[in-house]
Amino acid sequence: MTKRVAILISGGGSNMVALADDMTGDHPARPVLVLSNRPDAGGLGKARARGISTCVVDHRRFGADRAAFEAELTHVLEQASPDIICLAGFMRVLTEGFVTRWRGRMLNIHPSLLPKYKGLDTHARAIAAGDTEAGCSVHEVTAELDGGRVLGQARVPILPGDTPDTLAARVLVQEHRLYPLVLRRFATGDTARVELR
Repeated sequence: MTKRVAILISGGGSNMVALADDMTGDHPARPVLVLSNRPDAGGLGKARARGISTCVVDHRRFGADRAAFEAELTHVLEQASPDIICLAGFMRVLTEGFVTRWRGRMLNIHPSLLPKYKGLDTHARAIAAGDTEAGCSVHEVTAELDGGRVLGQARVPILPGDTPDTLAARVLVQEHRLYPLVLRRFATGDTARVELR
């Protein structure tokens, strides 16, 4: 049976586009919803252009009430009945209650080689540490920030003279390769780790 996928975004949605454009033909899943916490997210228009339903749950309407924000997220998601939720540049930290509701069905992509550099500013931190390589990880989402089981990683060398921006651009190319590959396997129940270079 074809799996239903909801994709959560906050910005331009380049990873969402990579996922959606891969979910064709013999792919075991299809995108049923793109949801953003920002009404001005550029990815919403890209989703609509692909015929994917979109919705906005603006986190600013809820102030500091994360529970109310997540209750509305849950309401919208439950209407879409996704089998899998993909966080693709969704810039909100989700609470344990929300994560528990969707446990085992939620993936995220993070721009570092986890467990290194959880959180923000990953590329600057990798360069400052003198690392010779960086990359991205797709992981299952748990209540621990960027802490779930890693299902795939892609690596890129850190080059002399790299800035956080130049490194981020090269890592993003690998994100667009890795996330669709991991999702395709995950949708069939395959959670064996993927390694790309």
